[in-house]
Amino acid sequence: MKRLLLILSFIIGLSVYSFGQASFSVNAPGRVPVGSKFPVTYILKNAEASTSSLKVPQINGCTLIYGPSIATSQSYQVVNGQATSSSQHEYTYYYRADKEGTFNIGEASIVANGKKLTTRPTKVTVVASNNSQQPQSGASGKNSQPVAIDDISTQQAGRNVNGNDVFIRISTSRSTAYEQEAIECTIKLYTKYSISEFMPITQPTFNGFLVEDLQFQSSINARETVNGQEYLTAVLKKCVLFPQKSGKLTIVSGTYDLSVVQYDQVNMGFYTVNQPTTKKIRINSNSASVNVLPLPSPQPTGFTGAVGHFDVNARMSTSNFRTNEPATLTYIVNGEGNIKYLKDPDVDFPTEFEQYTPQHTVDAEMKGNNVSGTSTTVYTFIPKEVGNYTVTVPDFVYFDTTTKEYRTIKIDPFAVKVGQGVSSPVTNQQYVTSKNTDILFIKTGDKNLTKSRQYIISETWYWFVYLGLALAFVVVFMLNLAAAKRAANISGMKYSKANKVARKRLKAAAKFKSENDPEHFYAEMLKAMWGYLSDKLAIPASQLLRPTIAQELSAHGAPESVCASVIELLDICEMARYTPTSDQPEQMDSVYAKATETINELEKIKLSKNNA
Repeated sequence: MKRLLLILSFIIGLSVYSFGQASFSVNAPGRVPVGSKFPVTYILKNAEASTSSLKVPQINGCTLIYGPSIATSQSYQVVNGQATSSSQHEYTYYYRADKEGTFNIGEASIVANGKKLTTRPTKVTVVASNNSQQPQSGASGKNSQPVAIDDISTQQAGRNVNGNDVFIRISTSRSTAYEQEAIECTIKLYTKYSISEFMPITQPTFNGFLVEDLQFQSSINARETVNGQEYLTAVLKKCVLFPQKSGKLTIVSGTYDLSVVQYDQVNMGFYTVNQPTTKKIRINSNSASVNVLPLPSPQPTGFTGAVGHFDVNARMSTSNFRTNEPATLTYIVNGEGNIKYLKDPDVDFPTEFEQYTPQHTVDAEMKGNNVSGTSTTVYTFIPKEVGNYTVTVPDFVYFDTTTKEYRTIKIDPFAVKVGQGVSSPVTNQQYVTSKNTDILFIKTGDKNLTKSRQYIISETWYWFVYLGLALAFVVVFMLNLAAAKRAANISGMKYSKANKVARKRLKAAAKFKSENDPEHFYAEMLKAMWGYLSDKLAIPASQLLRPTIAQELSAHGAPESVCASVIELLDICEMARYTPTSDQPEQMDSVYAKATETINELEKIKLSKNNA
């Protein structure tokens, strides 16, 4: 019975958490022209209520025309195995602004889930109408006042849509950062019109950054004021950037096609109606730059690229060690920064310990404008011999972005005393007291040793073996000289292996294609093409740009058709990665075949610069 009650309590607690916290708020325009109609929306989230319990205030200077208009929405999602659900009820009242002035919208209340919820008071400002003495029809009437999100009379068909009406902005949480320091990047749409269609043509590019996308829910219902004008906004992309090099790094703008909703006035004889029409426009986002500072030099010994603020803890799973019994060393890093990209420490285990591949896990999330979480590495080992040992964990060195200096966290070595395990039988052997060496067991008793006085140098076969080994040494020495000469030519090595490495990555992409996994397929295709071009042209991947690729290939005699094919293939992969289509399998087959053909064509071209 007690166990059943515990399970029911857990389910009830989980249900409350999954549905989130109930809230009641009001959404009203900040400014409206006199004589115009405007909505006031009361929003109830994650709760159920009766409409009869809703109490809204009267707004002085305004006349209630209609309301409430009720809209309900629900959402359900699963993120990292955790299910969450939310609901929203919107009660909209429509008013007419009768006179100028600033009027209070008082507190509204509703009884939801047996609890009374209230809104915060707000204000609406009624201003003079710029075209109150002019007719609404005609080009001059439509364009005489700025577009307002709550006034369709300013959104008439035929009106030009400029950069102040609809725009996309790229913003970063920091304009200056150190290498590997986390930067939050947000791409947001601002519009005064309703949007019926939205299509990305080219996505912004993040050259010089590691990019980690963040999950978010987006809808065009939030309001934001920019330069005194009110906009509807929607977040298009949110990600965390980790700069990989110093200098000025620029996020290149993207291109988008949109269809905005305008209204055409239709005369019906006794009255006029506003009929919605769409107008297609193309806009570019801005380009955002970040000044990336290099990490201070000289870098201390043991620094592996950790940037942020961290704490480290290391512990053994037991203090009672026995031979042939497994044990673990757990290495935990907590903090904020580039925690997802920390390297596992190289722990120094004695040679008498059998080691297994470390297991690495990271639990991190975005908090504020930084990434915070825990990185855990578990080392499993099995002592094989009795004795006293020392396990050394290297100190953790990181660059603290708060104090702008390197910090070192000391980790004390572990003294391990290993006793005899029950599963380790010993026959006719004695354990030596000195460990951490390559000394074998001391053998005791009569081992039937014999003496021989015949010298091996007198045997004929000895000289044949000697001459054969000498000849083999000369051959190996010459081969090593040739290999060292080839290895010294780094560009040549990369050039010779470029095709092999690209084929290997294409093979991995083919696996994702067969599994109908477009996201990983296009990611692997981009790695294959960028890596191949970097090795083939002897240019670091971080410095590769499309104009550079076309210029270098043309300089080495590549036909224009091959250069165009390479650029087109890169564009297709980047576009398909962010804008999935319904014909993904056919497109993946086409992209894979085109990549294979393009690499074959490039292999036929002799790049004299690299070969030299």
